[in-house]
Amino acid sequence: MTPPAPDSSSVLLDGPWTHRDVSANGVRLHVAEAGTGPLVLLLHGFPEFWWSWRHQLVGLAEAGYRAVAPDLRGYGASDKPPRGYDAYTLAGDVAGLVRALGERDAMIVGHDWGGLLAWTVGTLHPRVVRRLVVLDAPHPRRMRSALLTRDGEYVAGLFRSWAGPRWQLTEDYRDAVARSAEALRIPSAAHSALEYYRWAVRSAWRPDGLKYARLLAEPVTAPTLQLHGQLDGCLLPRTAQGSGRYVAAAYEWRLLDGVGHFPHEEEPDLVTGELLRWAKGD
Repeated sequence: MTPPAPDSSSVLLDGPWTHRDVSANGVRLHVAEAGTGPLVLLLHGFPEFWWSWRHQLVGLAEAGYRAVAPDLRGYGASDKPPRGYDAYTLAGDVAGLVRALGERDAMIVGHDWGGLLAWTVGTLHPRVVRRLVVLDAPHPRRMRSALLTRDGEYVAGLFRSWAGPRWQLTEDYRDAVARSAEALRIPSAAHSALEYYRWAVRSAWRPDGLKYARLLAEPVTAPTLQLHGQLDGCLLPRTAQGSGRYVAAAYEWRLLDGVGHFPHEEEPDLVTGELLRWAKGD
């Protein structure tokens, strides 16, 4: 018998952070936050939710930063409206969230789809981006993705295919798989996650997609650090390399040896250290 679907409270996991809802760009976004100081906004990817940044929330807060990890529109405990999964609206969510948190700007950090949004916000809403860090996400003009199905076993298969081998031997990995699969079982979450990809694929040759590609040809003006796992089985390093051509500011590319698609979870101390180095302008 299939177990009952969890509700959104299942992602309100306890830890050295607080949970609250924030209204931004006409949508209610759940956030987990820790610490005080300059804002660092952490954007998750598929098939995860805010919890993928659990290690960085703690490390950044301890170092004197205000770390905030939202559930993106359609995920976790955030609203799951029927529309608004195009890159324009999603980037507006992120920019609106910075302002709704009472800040003028933030260091935007994004992984996977969150990385695509980080690139997009950097171009479409440059005033809210102090510095930019992108993990395992090519610039949108280099990225092509399409996924068709979403269920627990599928999520487990994605992690096996995308993650580095060292992390797969740990309890932290097994916990991440289980929690991410559970979060996608929240009603409407899987459908909403798929909408990101539907828009990306369907818009490729439509006017809105062509306009998006033209707009993203404008370079990012915030200093940008790009981290990518050498063993990423989802988005190969060669797909991401060359993204620096879209940055008109300080830019650094770092390939992480022995790491797969989830650097912030596979090597949390390394990634937290890189975020702190970049935040300080070192």
